[in-house]
Amino acid sequence: MGHWLARNIVEPGKLPLLLALGAFVLTFLVTRVITRLIRAGRGPFRNIRPGGLHVHHVVPGVVLMVVGGFAAVAEGRHGFGAAVAAVLFGMGAGLVLDEFALILHLDDVYWTEQGRKSVEIVVLTAALVALVLAGFSPFGVNELTPDELQNRTIVVTNTLVNFLLALVSLAKGKPRLALIGAVVPLVAIVGAVRLARPGSPWARRFYRRRPRARRRARVRAYRHDARWAAVRIRIHDLLAGAPDR
Repeated sequence: MGHWLARNIVEPGKLPLLLALGAFVLTFLVTRVITRLIRAGRGPFRNIRPGGLHVHHVVPGVVLMVVGGFAAVAEGRHGFGAAVAAVLFGMGAGLVLDEFALILHLDDVYWTEQGRKSVEIVVLTAALVALVLAGFSPFGVNELTPDELQNRTIVVTNTLVNFLLALVSLAKGKPRLALIGAVVPLVAIVGAVRLARPGSPWARRFYRRRPRARRRARVRAYRHDARWAAVRIRIHDLLAGAPDR
Protein backbone atom coordinates (compact mmCIF):
# COMPACT_ATOMS: atom_id res chain seq x y z
CA MET A 1 0.00 0.00 0.00
CA GLY A 2 2.85 2.37 0.87
CA HIS A 3 4.55 1.69 -2.46
CA TRP A 4 1.31 2.32 -4.37
CA LEU A 5 0.70 5.53 -2.44
CA ALA A 6 4.22 6.83 -3.08
CA ARG A 7 4.27 5.85 -6.76
CA ASN A 8 0.76 6.86 -7.78
CA ILE A 9 -0.15 9.67 -5.37
CA VAL A 10 2.95 11.33 -3.91
CA GLU A 11 5.26 11.09 -6.93
CA PRO A 12 2.79 12.57 -9.47
CA GLY A 13 1.92 15.33 -6.95
CA LYS A 14 -1.62 14.11 -6.27
CA LEU A 15 -1.43 14.10 -2.47
CA PRO A 16 -3.25 17.47 -2.21
CA LEU A 17 -6.01 16.05 -4.40
CA LEU A 18 -6.34 13.05 -2.07
CA LEU A 19 -6.56 15.36 0.95
CA ALA A 20 -9.12 17.54 -0.84
CA LEU A 21 -11.25 14.50 -1.68
CA GLY A 22 -11.11 13.23 1.90
CA ALA A 23 -12.05 16.65 3.28
CA PHE A 24 -14.82 16.96 0.67
CA VAL A 25 -16.48 13.64 1.53
CA LEU A 26 -16.05 14.03 5.30
CA THR A 27 -17.44 17.58 5.25
CA PHE A 28 -20.47 16.49 3.23
CA LEU A 29 -21.23 13.59 5.59
CA VAL A 30 -20.80 15.71 8.73
CA THR A 31 -22.94 18.47 7.23
CA ARG A 32 -25.75 16.06 6.38
CA VAL A 33 -25.70 14.64 9.92
CA ILE A 34 -25.83 18.13 11.46
CA THR A 35 -28.61 19.37 9.18
CA ARG A 36 -30.70 16.30 9.93
CA LEU A 37 -30.19 16.83 13.67
CA ILE A 38 -31.21 20.49 13.31
CA ARG A 39 -34.30 19.46 11.37
CA ALA A 40 -35.22 16.94 14.08
CA GLY A 41 -34.58 19.49 16.85
CA ARG A 42 -31.95 17.28 18.48
CA GLY A 43 -28.47 18.12 19.73
CA PRO A 44 -26.83 21.50 20.30
CA PHE A 45 -26.88 22.59 16.65
CA ARG A 46 -29.10 25.39 15.36
CA ASN A 47 -29.47 27.39 12.16
CA ILE A 48 -27.36 30.56 12.00
CA ARG A 49 -29.71 33.57 11.86
CA PRO A 50 -27.89 36.84 12.59
CA GLY A 51 -30.47 39.62 12.50
CA GLY A 52 -33.12 37.13 11.37
CA LEU A 53 -31.21 36.28 8.15
CA HIS A 54 -30.71 32.55 7.58
CA VAL A 55 -27.08 32.07 6.56
CA HIS A 56 -26.85 28.87 4.52
CA HIS A 57 -23.70 26.79 4.76
CA VAL A 58 -23.00 27.47 1.10
CA VAL A 59 -21.75 30.91 2.25
CA PRO A 60 -18.81 29.68 4.39
CA GLY A 61 -18.30 27.05 1.71
CA VAL A 62 -17.67 29.71 -0.93
CA VAL A 63 -15.28 31.52 1.42
CA LEU A 64 -13.30 28.31 2.08
CA MET A 65 -13.16 27.49 -1.65
CA VAL A 66 -11.86 30.96 -2.50
CA VAL A 67 -9.21 30.89 0.24
CA GLY A 68 -8.18 27.32 -0.53
CA GLY A 69 -8.16 27.87 -4.28
CA PHE A 70 -5.97 30.95 -4.23
CA ALA A 71 -3.68 29.38 -1.62
CA ALA A 72 -3.31 26.28 -3.80
CA VAL A 73 -2.35 28.42 -6.81
CA ALA A 74 0.25 30.20 -4.72
CA GLU A 75 1.72 27.07 -3.11
CA GLY A 76 1.76 24.61 -6.02
CA ARG A 77 1.35 20.86 -5.49
CA HIS A 78 3.94 20.20 -2.79
CA GLY A 79 4.60 21.25 0.79
CA PHE A 80 2.57 21.78 3.94
CA GLY A 81 0.88 24.88 2.53
CA ALA A 82 -0.44 22.92 -0.44
CA ALA A 83 -1.89 20.30 1.91
CA VAL A 84 -3.66 22.93 4.01
CA ALA A 85 -5.01 24.65 0.90
CA ALA A 86 -6.31 21.33 -0.42
CA VAL A 87 -8.14 20.58 2.83
CA LEU A 88 -9.71 24.05 2.91
CA PHE A 89 -10.82 23.74 -0.72
CA GLY A 90 -12.25 20.25 -0.13
CA MET A 91 -14.20 21.44 2.90
CA GLY A 92 -15.56 24.42 0.96
CA ALA A 93 -16.54 22.25 -2.00
CA GLY A 94 -18.38 19.86 0.34
CA LEU A 95 -20.40 22.72 1.84
CA VAL A 96 -21.15 24.30 -1.54
CA LEU A 97 -22.18 21.14 -3.39
CA ASP A 98 -24.32 20.04 -0.45
CA GLU A 99 -26.49 23.02 -1.40
CA PHE A 100 -26.06 22.66 -5.16
CA ALA A 101 -29.84 22.48 -5.59
CA LEU A 102 -30.23 25.82 -3.82
CA ILE A 103 -27.81 27.42 -6.29
CA LEU A 104 -29.49 25.74 -9.24
CA HIS A 105 -33.05 26.75 -8.32
CA LEU A 106 -32.15 29.99 -6.50
CA ASP A 107 -34.49 28.85 -3.76
CA ASP A 108 -34.26 27.01 -0.42
CA VAL A 109 -35.12 23.53 -1.74
CA TYR A 110 -32.80 21.62 0.64
CA TRP A 111 -35.56 19.41 2.09
CA THR A 112 -37.61 19.09 -1.10
CA GLU A 113 -37.60 16.66 -4.00
CA GLN A 114 -35.43 19.08 -6.00
CA GLY A 115 -32.91 19.10 -3.16
CA ARG A 116 -31.98 15.50 -3.93
CA LYS A 117 -29.90 16.79 -6.87
CA SER A 118 -27.28 17.94 -4.38
CA VAL A 119 -26.60 14.39 -3.21
CA GLU A 120 -26.34 13.12 -6.78
CA ILE A 121 -23.86 15.87 -7.69
CA VAL A 122 -21.75 15.14 -4.60
CA VAL A 123 -21.60 11.42 -5.40
CA LEU A 124 -20.68 12.10 -9.03
CA THR A 125 -17.98 14.60 -8.05
CA ALA A 126 -16.42 12.26 -5.49
CA ALA A 127 -16.48 9.38 -7.97
CA LEU A 128 -14.77 11.36 -10.75
CA VAL A 129 -12.06 12.66 -8.41
CA ALA A 130 -11.51 9.13 -7.11
CA LEU A 131 -10.97 7.94 -10.71
CA VAL A 132 -8.21 10.53 -11.12
CA LEU A 133 -6.64 9.35 -7.88
CA ALA A 134 -6.82 5.67 -8.77
CA GLY A 135 -3.32 5.78 -10.22
CA PHE A 136 -4.40 4.76 -13.70
CA SER A 137 -3.15 7.91 -15.41
CA PRO A 138 -0.14 7.20 -17.68
CA PHE A 139 1.20 10.69 -17.03
CA GLY A 140 3.21 12.04 -14.11
CA VAL A 141 4.71 8.70 -13.00
CA ASN A 142 8.38 8.20 -13.79
CA GLU A 143 10.16 5.08 -15.04
CA LEU A 144 7.13 3.17 -16.26
CA THR A 145 7.84 -0.06 -18.11
CA PRO A 146 6.27 -0.48 -21.57
CA ASP A 147 3.77 -2.99 -20.11
CA GLU A 148 2.80 -0.58 -17.31
CA LEU A 149 2.37 2.26 -19.78
CA GLN A 150 0.25 0.08 -22.09
CA ASN A 151 -1.94 -1.13 -19.21
CA ARG A 152 -2.49 2.40 -17.93
CA THR A 153 -3.31 3.65 -21.43
CA ILE A 154 -5.88 0.88 -21.87
CA VAL A 155 -7.52 1.72 -18.55
CA VAL A 156 -7.62 5.45 -19.39
CA THR A 157 -9.17 4.68 -22.79
CA ASN A 158 -11.80 2.42 -21.23
CA THR A 159 -12.58 5.10 -18.65
CA LEU A 160 -13.06 7.73 -21.36
CA VAL A 161 -15.35 5.43 -23.37
CA ASN A 162 -17.33 4.65 -20.22
CA PHE A 163 -17.65 8.37 -19.49
CA LEU A 164 -18.92 9.03 -23.04
CA LEU A 165 -21.53 6.31 -22.56
CA ALA A 166 -22.54 8.02 -19.33
CA LEU A 167 -22.99 11.29 -21.23
CA VAL A 168 -25.24 9.55 -23.78
CA SER A 169 -27.25 8.02 -20.94
CA LEU A 170 -27.58 11.48 -19.40
CA ALA A 171 -28.77 12.94 -22.72
CA LYS A 172 -31.40 10.19 -22.83
CA GLY A 173 -32.86 11.43 -19.55
CA LYS A 174 -31.34 8.77 -17.28
CA PRO A 175 -29.20 10.73 -14.80
CA ARG A 176 -29.00 7.97 -12.20
CA LEU A 177 -27.72 5.39 -14.67
CA ALA A 178 -25.26 7.99 -15.93
CA LEU A 179 -24.17 8.71 -12.36
CA ILE A 180 -23.52 5.06 -11.55
CA GLY A 181 -22.12 4.37 -15.00
CA ALA A 182 -19.50 7.08 -14.66
CA VAL A 183 -18.00 4.99 -11.85
CA VAL A 184 -19.01 1.36 -12.51
CA PRO A 185 -17.98 -0.02 -15.93
CA LEU A 186 -20.67 -1.24 -18.34
CA VAL A 187 -23.59 0.20 -16.35
CA ALA A 188 -23.89 3.29 -18.55
CA ILE A 189 -24.18 1.16 -21.68
CA VAL A 190 -27.64 0.08 -20.49
CA GLY A 191 -28.89 3.65 -20.52
CA ALA A 192 -27.02 4.44 -23.74
CA VAL A 193 -28.56 1.67 -25.86
CA ARG A 194 -32.13 1.72 -24.54
CA LEU A 195 -34.87 4.13 -25.56
CA ALA A 196 -34.62 7.69 -24.28
CA ARG A 197 -37.11 8.98 -21.75
CA PRO A 198 -39.86 11.29 -23.08
CA GLY A 199 -38.86 14.94 -22.94
CA SER A 200 -35.13 14.21 -22.76
CA PRO A 201 -32.74 16.09 -25.09
CA TRP A 202 -32.15 12.87 -27.04
CA ALA A 203 -35.89 12.26 -27.52
CA ARG A 204 -36.51 15.84 -28.63
CA ARG A 205 -33.69 15.61 -31.15
CA PHE A 206 -34.08 12.11 -32.59
CA TYR A 207 -37.71 11.08 -31.96
CA ARG A 208 -39.41 14.10 -33.53
CA ARG A 209 -40.30 12.16 -36.70
CA ARG A 210 -40.59 8.74 -35.05
CA PRO A 211 -44.04 8.50 -33.43
CA ARG A 212 -43.62 4.78 -32.77
CA ALA A 213 -40.39 5.41 -30.82
CA ARG A 214 -42.08 8.21 -28.85
CA ARG A 215 -44.98 5.91 -27.97
CA ARG A 216 -42.69 3.07 -26.89
CA ALA A 217 -40.61 5.49 -24.83
CA ARG A 218 -43.68 6.73 -22.93
CA VAL A 219 -44.86 3.19 -22.18
CA ARG A 220 -41.41 2.03 -21.06
CA ALA A 221 -40.91 5.10 -18.85
CA TYR A 222 -44.30 4.55 -17.18
CA ARG A 223 -43.58 0.88 -16.46
CA HIS A 224 -40.07 1.65 -15.17
CA ASP A 225 -41.29 4.37 -12.81
CA ALA A 226 -44.09 2.18 -11.49
CA ARG A 227 -41.62 -0.62 -10.73
CA TRP A 228 -38.70 1.31 -9.23
CA ALA A 229 -40.13 4.55 -7.80
CA ALA A 230 -40.56 3.18 -4.26
CA VAL A 231 -37.02 1.74 -4.15
CA ARG A 232 -35.52 4.98 -5.45
CA ILE A 233 -37.38 7.04 -2.86
CA ARG A 234 -36.18 4.83 0.00
CA ILE A 235 -32.54 5.08 -1.11
CA HIS A 236 -32.77 8.85 -1.47
CA ASP A 237 -34.41 9.20 1.94
CA LEU A 238 -31.61 7.16 3.48
CA LEU A 239 -28.86 9.30 1.94
CA ALA A 240 -30.40 12.77 1.96
CA GLY A 241 -33.27 12.62 4.41
CA ALA A 242 -36.95 12.48 3.58
CA PRO A 243 -38.18 15.62 1.78
CA ASP A 244 -40.99 17.80 3.08
CA ARG A 245 -44.35 16.62 1.79
